[in-house]
Amino acid sequence: MVQKLNGRSTGDVMIPPANQHKRPALSWALKITSVPVLGKFRPTVGQCCQQCTPDSLLHHRKTFGQNPSLGFHNILDINETHTRYRGWLVRRLCCLLFVSGCKVDPSPVNSRQERVCQSNRVREALTADPKTPEGGDSQGQLHPLSSFHPMINTCISPSLLRCVGWLMIKMFTSVFGSIQVNLNHFVALHRATEEGSLLVYMYVRQSMVDSAVLALVLFCNDLRVPYTICPVQINNSFLRSILQKIGVILLPPFAATEHDAEMDSIYSPVMTSLVRELLHEGQPLSVGVSAESGQGGQWLARIRQLIKEGFVPDVTLVSVGISYDRVPETRTHVGWLLRCLLSLLWRKPEGIVRIHLAQPFSLKVHSFKSVSSNRRHAHDLLQQRFPSSEMYESGRCRVVEWRPLQDLLLPVILDNRTDSELGQRKMSWLLPSHDAPGPKERTHQERDLSIAIIVHLIFSATSCMAVMSTSLLSSLLLYRHRKGVSMSVLCRDVAWLTEELLFRNKDVGFGGSLTEVVHHSLALLAPHLIIAVMPSRKDPLVVPRPTLAATLHLNQQAQIVTHAFILEAVGACAVSAMLYEVAGSGVSGKVRSDSIDGGKVKGDLEFDVVLLQSELTERALQLCHLLPPGFTPPCQSSQNFALDAIDSLVRCGILIMEEVPRDNPICDFWKREGALTWTTTDEPYQSDSDCEELELCSYKISQPSQCPDMLFFLCSMLAGHLRTLCWTTSFLDHLHTPLPEACFMTQLHLHLCDTANKKQQHYESCSQEAAHTAVRTLIDLGVLMEEHNEDGVFLGLTSLFLLPENRQKVQRFISQYLYN
Repeated sequence: MVQKLNGRSTGDVMIPPANQHKRPALSWALKITSVPVLGKFRPTVGQCCQQCTPDSLLHHRKTFGQNPSLGFHNILDINETHTRYRGWLVRRLCCLLFVSGCKVDPSPVNSRQERVCQSNRVREALTADPKTPEGGDSQGQLHPLSSFHPMINTCISPSLLRCVGWLMIKMFTSVFGSIQVNLNHFVALHRATEEGSLLVYMYVRQSMVDSAVLALVLFCNDLRVPYTICPVQINNSFLRSILQKIGVILLPPFAATEHDAEMDSIYSPVMTSLVRELLHEGQPLSVGVSAESGQGGQWLARIRQLIKEGFVPDVTLVSVGISYDRVPETRTHVGWLLRCLLSLLWRKPEGIVRIHLAQPFSLKVHSFKSVSSNRRHAHDLLQQRFPSSEMYESGRCRVVEWRPLQDLLLPVILDNRTDSELGQRKMSWLLPSHDAPGPKERTHQERDLSIAIIVHLIFSATSCMAVMSTSLLSSLLLYRHRKGVSMSVLCRDVAWLTEELLFRNKDVGFGGSLTEVVHHSLALLAPHLIIAVMPSRKDPLVVPRPTLAATLHLNQQAQIVTHAFILEAVGACAVSAMLYEVAGSGVSGKVRSDSIDGGKVKGDLEFDVVLLQSELTERALQLCHLLPPGFTPPCQSSQNFALDAIDSLVRCGILIMEEVPRDNPICDFWKREGALTWTTTDEPYQSDSDCEELELCSYKISQPSQCPDMLFFLCSMLAGHLRTLCWTTSFLDHLHTPLPEACFMTQLHLHLCDTANKKQQHYESCSQEAAHTAVRTLIDLGVLMEEHNEDGVFLGLTSLFLLPENRQKVQRFISQYLYN
């Protein structure tokens, strides 16, 4: 389904006038035709998963599918038409009048603290905690909970929320040019709110302003402001008191990080009981999850545990995609807030934010235990009104195929097996055992189901994020034109990549003419680029700065483009691995040259190499096990994902399918030997390649001259992650004894930076997030092991990989996917 674009009314984000005066004084603008970006159609994003929640998808299409497109709205663009009044004074006070007219539902605390402290979950934790004072009276039990009382008493004051809302609008106006929201997404949310659904918003963490932007968007559209989980410690007492009165649940004072808080034996039971009380009050929640570490997923696990135990009938999950064309820098102290307020006097707004709210779907586990009749009746009414409570009731979200990574890849790496084990990688580190709520003796399947929710929502939130203009430009400069590109070629590639993204049903967060889009992106990325104007040519040259900070910034911006091209990137790396093997075997390609000028070959590179589909699929299958969470669809089997990855290269024109000659044509079913068989599957992403005989299908690399550049562009998208794995494996040669986890990560990060500095390139492989992901992958692979003792967590080599030759095998296996 697509939405038709017709200029500004559909939400095309025009370049703000405040940014137009910052355009570089370049003479190339006359050479480029001012064509509008986005074409005529915009894809619809954020649909429910057709594997886990097909009823929700069908219900949404029947209920809201016929509504006309409402377009986009900038919540910072407030004028007198948004109020009930008119006049010159209203035009000057319109923001204040608009905020005062927004709907705010108060949330009185009442006896919440008593109910939380007297809950069975908290009582059991206090009894088991050795630090609890002896004595059975209630005061003796409440003493260890004194530090949790301000968190439990978190509330929403309507007057203070309106005041903070007005202040946030003013602050964001000085930071962002616009905050665009899709009005079509609010229709389903308003209906779910009217029907009494308990809403839980989930987004992927990028900045500290994520939750503030989401809360402001809901506030300006007359939806209940959710209680927000804050993962950052805030030490200022005045700021803590303000935030706790607008629904922000902060970390306890004794915990420096979210991980430290979860290690406390009382924190998790208190927070689980607090979430139960908030949901009983009908309050919505807002949770951010880290895509690298999975931090924040424990809150989703707590909600699922409450549903399973029958304390909450059901909740409605809403994935939120937040896209910045420049992620803002934030601080947690009052001085930073004062500087932001003072900047209102002189700062020009820069950057655009695009918000996408996915279709809501309900979460329900297999069974309800100890459900009262009132709660059962409430659940039955909710099931009739909102028929999307089927994610876990039907068992469509399966985790039976999850297997440890070492079982999937070690036979291939160490034993040179040609076929890998079928299954999907199990990522238990997304929900550590101390983060998971409930009794310790719960089954592994229950914990895996909670992890499945986390992976599913990370993928859903990432999928509905729009690609901003800076992300598009960063991807081209980092993956295709690292050595520099002329401005005219860059504009041509921007138009090409935009069409490719829209073709893949990926929305983009920009609009206007091509020159405006490129100028706007260059203005925001200027600190990380070198724009050179040479006297011999009028076309300037754009080169990314070869520094660590510049490369990391461009790589962060380009990640969303990698998500959109993940199928093609995996398939291209599989082809690269096959060519790596062919080159190692001594087989070379030949060049068909039409003419030779100055030693430069003008012609097509022609390889006499046949790539079998079965071998390509195996390479793609092995590579997808190494990807971080959120890149692959969680409800699609790895085998089908690998098949689709190879098929995507055929659609791109990189591979050409060839059929092995046979006696009977492939379409002649009647003359085939044996009976015609049929297969059934529940896979929504079932590939058309399943119908074909893999051993009789082969490919050749396409001959056009653009093919090597396209192959390099796609392989470069995953090169940073794969190179970090290789460099981390080489770092293990210097690891002689187990090290504390913090010391290990520090030394690893220094090693990555030193390696990049020696090569003077590949700085995108030096980020702390990439190092953390690489370490988790090597732990799952069985190369590293975690040792828990009284002094903390230590990381060391397993006995199998104390041998240098085994570590070299791992490094060769990973490096085969690096395009050379």
